[in-house]
Amino acid sequence: MIIVKDLHKKFGPVEVLKGIDCHVHEKEVVCLVGPSGSGKSTFLRCLNGLESMTSGTVSVNGHEISDSHTNINVVRQQVGMVFQHFNLFPHLKVIDNVMLAPTKVVKASKEEARQNATVLLEKVGLADKTDSYPSNLSGGQMQRVAIARALAMNPKVMLFDEPTSALDPEIVGEVLTVMQELAHEGMTMVVVTHEMGFAREVAHRAIFMDDGMVVEEGSPAELFGDPQHSRTRSFLSKVL
Repeated sequence: MIIVKDLHKKFGPVEVLKGIDCHVHEKEVVCLVGPSGSGKSTFLRCLNGLESMTSGTVSVNGHEISDSHTNINVVRQQVGMVFQHFNLFPHLKVIDNVMLAPTKVVKASKEEARQNATVLLEKVGLADKTDSYPSNLSGGQMQRVAIARALAMNPKVMLFDEPTSALDPEIVGEVLTVMQELAHEGMTMVVVTHEMGFAREVAHRAIFMDDGMVVEEGSPAELFGDPQHSRTRSFLSKVL
């Protein structure tokens, strides 16, 4: 589903990604873990073209993002993105936030988009919040609306950029539960997270990044239970 080869990204003279090689299979859940500033979020944003790459190739569902002839908007329709800070439209009701992309981008009828949005809001446990505005929701509720909004485009892949890091600890679980259900349903997911418990439980594969590089990867049992690299061991000793 995703193939990344020798991905480099520079911001001016600073090289943030230093030759990433990675693949993600269909229906696989891959969690990216590592210290802040290791390049995880930049890497994720390169997967849907929100961040341009300096060199290397990224292919998503057969579309090569690094090719200037690729219509990036077509790719983005297939890649749902959930951000750390929700990015909901504050002036729109919850239902309208979820309906917006299908009606504007793929020209779904309002009736069809509303039906789909209602089903998705029920799926994330917010059927009673359709007519609320984001300002009247908790952080966990806003993030669940953001997940429903991303799902409204029926994506092939879901990208999550630290989706729980802006939330109070007591409401993190309600967002992780929705993500867990998506994983069980077979959604292909790439998740940047500090939630090691989620990564251990839900991921098929965990990748440890540091200083713009993939240091180590493996099953959660391998990476968390028996890390091979001293940098991985040092990181995990501080967070587990």
